[in-house]
Amino acid sequence: MKARYSNPERARVVRLLRKAAREHKARIWRRIAELLEKPRRRRIAVNLSRINRYTKPGEIAVVPGKTLGAGFLDHPVTVAAFSFSAKAKAKIEAAGGRCLSLEELASANPKGSNIKILG
Repeated sequence: MKARYSNPERARVVRLLRKAAREHKARIWRRIAELLEKPRRRRIAVNLSRINRYTKPGEIAVVPGKTLGAGFLDHPVTVAAFSFSAKAKAKIEAAGGRCLSLEELASANPKGSNIKILG
């Protein structure tokens, strides 16, 4: 059964992640695609406080949903997410980190090595 998406951008990202998983034999991209396919009420939203708690400086964190700006970030970390709130993006960049889309991360790291999924 084919899933229907109200957001065509989300459907495009899911297809791209599934393709990357097949081509590079990287199961992490398939897992992230599965998490993105969940219904809206079960979709993941992660606050900066959780990213700060579970990452170390220089690590790569993936949020298969939205990154929110509650909390603070005291070390530089690369965060890839489907979407970011404006405050979260500003706080990540102020801490010396980077904000990437899932598509950018999949093309930069096709094997999916050294990535933490937060959710």
